[in-house]
Amino acid sequence: HFPVTTLLCLEDTHNMCGGRVLSKPYMSGVVALAREHGLKLHMDGARGWNAIAASGDDPRTRWQDFDSMSVCLSKGLGAPVGSVVLGSAEFMTRARRLRKGLGGGMRQAGVLAAAGVYALDNHLGQFTKDQVNAKRLAEGLAKVPGLKVDANAVETNIVMVGVDSSTPLGAAGILKALEARGVRGVALPDGRLRFVTHLGVDEADIDLVLQIVGELLANVGT
Repeated sequence: HFPVTTLLCLEDTHNMCGGRVLSKPYMSGVVALAREHGLKLHMDGARGWNAIAASGDDPRTRWQDFDSMSVCLSKGLGAPVGSVVLGSAEFMTRARRLRKGLGGGMRQAGVLAAAGVYALDNHLGQFTKDQVNAKRLAEGLAKVPGLKVDANAVETNIVMVGVDSSTPLGAAGILKALEARGVRGVALPDGRLRFVTHLGVDEADIDLVLQIVGELLANVGT
């Protein structure tokens, strides 16, 4: 009564690992394993642009062994909405049919598509800046008493922040206090905080966040 596995999916960069870039040996091993067992391969490339910026790889070849892939036009690129599915001509024909059969058709979608095209034409260079800003944020937060950050693990635009158990506010309290000051993040189930740099964040914003966090934790007696 268990389903038969037919598909293996990877994510590059990996969200819950802090935006880490999948190594080529790891991907090659997964591809070999999948082929050995007759599985199809899909790459969740929502942050694939970040992987390209960090690795310097050619996007035409980095994921060439995967049967299908999705990329996001809003994360990092700054389009208001949109993801794109990639695959063979046969795969795309079937995907379009299934999408429409499930009610996924949209009229006048060209208006949204135009925003995606603009983002691809103008914002790809932003990812290197995002990574510099994320590293700056991580290095700054690592110096704040009560927080635990491995700045060396920050490869792209995601910063994972641990909160020491001795910190009076705790992760949820810190996040609530930061949101009151205009700083947004995400509290993870394991007690860490997740911050992401993107098109709307510049170096001055990073410095302001570090100032706010430092003041906040200093005022609660960490």
